[in-house]
Amino acid sequence: MKKIVYITLSLLLAVSFWNCEKDDICAEGTPVTPRLIIEFYDAANPTILKNVTNLGIIEPTFTEGIPFNGVSKIQVPLRTTADITTLNFTQNGSDTDTANDNIDAITFNYERINEYVSRACGFKTLFYLNDINPIVLTADGNNWIQNIEVMQPNIENENEVHVKIYF
Repeated sequence: MKKIVYITLSLLLAVSFWNCEKDDICAEGTPVTPRLIIEFYDAANPTILKNVTNLGIIEPTFTEGIPFNGVSKIQVPLRTTADITTLNFTQNGSDTDTANDNIDAITFNYERINEYVSRACGFKTLFYLNDINPIVLTADGNNWIQNIEVMQPNIENENEVHVKIYF
């Protein structure tokens, strides 16, 4: 009788370990929803990278934005719940003086595709800028941004520049 109990317990123990799965933890470095990569260039000399100073970027419905200072390359998120994202690029927007702010509104038009990553990580969203009218700079008579150029319309990773802004 003891032998049957030991065999049964051994089988139950073996089966319980056999059915174990890996922890559901999304490993660091797993590709996630990519951000839009933007580089800034000198409008007077379009081959020269130009650092932005006191740049603030914010979605119009938000109260806090992302400050950038002394960089020529930035990463900004796009909305994963809509096919459009409007961002205000505010020259002098990362300082406390709002009187000298110059806001240029840029609208990004795209299609989204959700791609399955894994059970632990879920889905990531890939963005594809529209062929017609991918980016719209709202003209206000005082734009500090002179031109915008799409370099890579498929936003599938953060390894390349997607958009160039000339100012």
